[in-house]
Amino acid sequence: MAGENPAAAAEIVHGCLRWDWRWDSTDDRALYLARLVRDLALPLGPVAEGLGGDEGTCERVARVLELLALGGSGEAREALRGYVRAGEYWRDVLESAAGCWPVEWWDDLEGAARHRLQGDEKDLWGEPWGRWGLAAAPAERAVRPDPLAGETSARLLELLADPGARQEWRHVMVALARREAEPGLLPLVPSLGPPDGEYPLPLLPRALRKLGVLAVPAAREWVRAEEDWLAGLGHGVLAEHGEAEDIPALVAELERDWVERRWCGSMDTARGLARFGAEARGAVSLLRRLWLWTPHSYERVSCLEALAEIDPTGLESVYVECLWDCEEDARLLGVERAPDGPEVRERLRYLADDPMEEGTVRAAALERLAALTEQR
Repeated sequence: MAGENPAAAAEIVHGCLRWDWRWDSTDDRALYLARLVRDLALPLGPVAEGLGGDEGTCERVARVLELLALGGSGEAREALRGYVRAGEYWRDVLESAAGCWPVEWWDDLEGAARHRLQGDEKDLWGEPWGRWGLAAAPAERAVRPDPLAGETSARLLELLADPGARQEWRHVMVALARREAEPGLLPLVPSLGPPDGEYPLPLLPRALRKLGVLAVPAAREWVRAEEDWLAGLGHGVLAEHGEAEDIPALVAELERDWVERRWCGSMDTARGLARFGAEARGAVSLLRRLWLWTPHSYERVSCLEALAEIDPTGLESVYVECLWDCEEDARLLGVERAPDGPEVRERLRYLADDPMEEGTVRAAALERLAALTEQR
């Protein structure tokens, strides 16, 4: 692409920096974009100009420049150092850079930072503030008050069963979440619908998780509910603790995710199906489609791991593709499982030698290369 039309390549990369195309903010793009800038030899000036955009654009550009600096770009390093001295969102940029750069790259910015703070030293945590003696004193972690701590579990369940006590339900869940598993909660769950009809009461999933397999019979009823929040609780329980008879319900949930383009939560269902191995072969087509088409890259690797347990046919080429993935977990999977060959070895060397790469991936690539060398 760079050799045929470098201007078009630059415009695509710059567009990805100006506008956030991610489906979810947890999806990782910084390293992928930084590699495109470096490997395509794109000019850095237009990239650095993005620091002058809104807060989101500045953050995306700063992450890319941080990595490019680690990769050896003095221009990227100086662009961020200059922004710390004069940019609007300088504190966020400085804190992020201090978290990944060598201390000598930012320590001399102390004077500029102190000047820009203008006496506003509150809410400063971690680096560089700790090194400069500006970090706030560690505070005790706030503990959520439990006004019902003295009540018996039986009394707590009575409050949950009383619609007139809805204002107390949050406090009840705080108390129950801090206690041992309470089976008496199960029959009450369908009546605990939240006012917005979308999400369950805070801490209700946590209280149910303590019940483990005891919640499975009730969960089999919940998955048939019309309320999304209740059906979601049921599928969560079945994914973690269900048995082979629950596979159809989990496959149906995965199909709804695909049909309704619900791109968040599929990884939990995929992990649940992976527990059954070949018995869950009915999910294979859906898992392959989700791997290929979901825009939520953070969840994609779970589909691939499930396929590996259920039906690994034809995954060799996918593992090779993972070596170029934007997500660390996917690259690690590719490093571990991509079949040996010239292309794979070349990419492993690339990952192992790239100072921008995550340390876990670099170490895994080095280990895999050593193992491949020993096999010769």
